[in-house]
Amino acid sequence: MLLLSNKLLNTSILSLRTGGQIAQTYAYLVNPDNLKIEGFHCHVRSDKQDHILLHQDIRNIIDQGIIINDHDVLSAPGDLIRLKDIINLNFSLIGKSVVTSSKHKVGKVKDFAFDSTSFYVQKLYVSQSVIKNLGTSQLSIDRSQIVEVTDTKIIIHELVETAKVKSPAAVPAPSSAGSSA
Repeated sequence: MLLLSNKLLNTSILSLRTGGQIAQTYAYLVNPDNLKIEGFHCHVRSDKQDHILLHQDIRNIIDQGIIINDHDVLSAPGDLIRLKDIINLNFSLIGKSVVTSSKHKVGKVKDFAFDSTSFYVQKLYVSQSVIKNLGTSQLSIDRSQIVEVTDTKIIIHELVETAKVKSPAAVPAPSSAGSSA
C-alpha cells in the first residue's frame, strides 16, 4: 500500500511493551542513492536526545501511529555506523528541484508516496510554477522516470506532452429519403 509522506511525519511511536506513546517522528531518513526510507528521526519523550527508528523495527502502521516492540529499538544516530553517511547528508526530498535530462525545469517536490512494505519511494508529486500550473494541478512522477538524484535536484526523463486532439466537425449523415435510383 502506498502512503503519502505526511502520513508518518509528526506521528506517535507506540510501544507494545508499555502500551503507550514513547516518541514522535519529525523527519524521514532517506537514502538518496536508491530512494529508500531507511528510518525516521524521532524525539523520545523520556530523553532529550534525538533517536532514529529504522524501518525494519516497525511492527505495524495504524491510524494512531507506528507500533514498535519497545524503546530499545530506537537508536542514537552515532550508533548507526552503516548509515552514518546518510545521516550526515541530512537529505530531504521535499523542496528538491526537479529537472529533465535536457535541463528543463519542471518544478519542486511537494510530496511523495512510498510503499509501506518495502519503504521505497514510488511517486514524487511536483508543484509547478504558477504560469505552468494554470492548466494542470500537481505533476506525478513515477520512480521509473527518475534518472539521477543529486544534492540539489532530481533529474527525470523528458516529459511527453499530450497532444490536444480537436474533435472533427459534425458532418451531417447522408439522408436516404431524397435519393433516387
